[in-house]
Amino acid sequence: MGDVLAGFQTVWEFDTDSMLIRFERGIRTPKLLQALGERRIPFEALSGVELAVGKRGTVVLRAVPRPGADPLMDAADGQLKEAYDPYRLVLPAERETLADYYAERIRESLCPDADLPAEAHLVTVPPAPLSFKAYDGKASFDGKAISFRWFWTGASSEKWKVGDQHFRIDELTGVEWRSPESRGSAGTVPKEGSAKGASAKGGAAKDGTARNGTGKAAPKGGGHGYLRLLRRSAEDEPLGRPDQDPAAVVFGMGYGLVHQSLPFAAAVLEAIRASSPVPCAEGAPSSNRTGAPRRDPADIAERIRHLGELHTAGLLTDDEFSAKKAELLAEL
Repeated sequence: MGDVLAGFQTVWEFDTDSMLIRFERGIRTPKLLQALGERRIPFEALSGVELAVGKRGTVVLRAVPRPGADPLMDAADGQLKEAYDPYRLVLPAERETLADYYAERIRESLCPDADLPAEAHLVTVPPAPLSFKAYDGKASFDGKAISFRWFWTGASSEKWKVGDQHFRIDELTGVEWRSPESRGSAGTVPKEGSAKGASAKGGAAKDGTARNGTGKAAPKGGGHGYLRLLRRSAEDEPLGRPDQDPAAVVFGMGYGLVHQSLPFAAAVLEAIRASSPVPCAEGAPSSNRTGAPRRDPADIAERIRHLGELHTAGLLTDDEFSAKKAELLAEL
């Protein structure tokens, strides 16, 4: 398309197969969007686009990501406020006709499988290393492993007993992120059965257990959020209180803010999915299945390009990149 559509604090730049979303820096732009800076969104990562009347003489154009296409949105799991939504463009009401024109152009560019969940992450997340301070500890991610270093002023006795934690990516199946700003978070740890996370397969993981009550390590005043790592070794165990779980860090409005903890969670989720083997029917390797349909060469090229970005960002080793590239080439 080659056009630019500028809204309030956000600009969409259109290309033939994608659009670049740029977020302005300034006091009116939410910190999450400032932290993201800009994002390249392939049209194949979208399931649709919506146009609606906004507040105070505005219209809102929103691209709708496919489940599993964007690890940031998978990790957020619908908890983001409207102002934090990176797929939302707010325009003056008098530009509604122009917004409708671009909405139609985006619809024409959607892929045939737009209504289906994406088989792989298609939107790049901030690369490692990443870190943020929570209430009870500091979380760090170097691209291969996550470390939790506990603070003596905030960590529970349960976490002090087990000591600082270190988790390899291949030990994990997903992440569970809860925003301190989401509805129902103020003053309580999430209720039983409310825990839900994003898995490496895309979408939400199975429900766990998070009991009622205020943990002694929970921040006082304001809501409670947390980042929990879902471990393979504990898949069949109920999820307990995050303030006592050594695989979780707890934060509030002043610790581990959304603009720090959510990109961290998304980067971890992307690394988990990139390191997970591609599931095959009846356990047979995909390259050895007889009668399997041949993949579209353009799709293979796009997957290899995406792997290259992960390799450059340090999320895949040289051997992992070469092996996965060979698997894709074998499908041609």
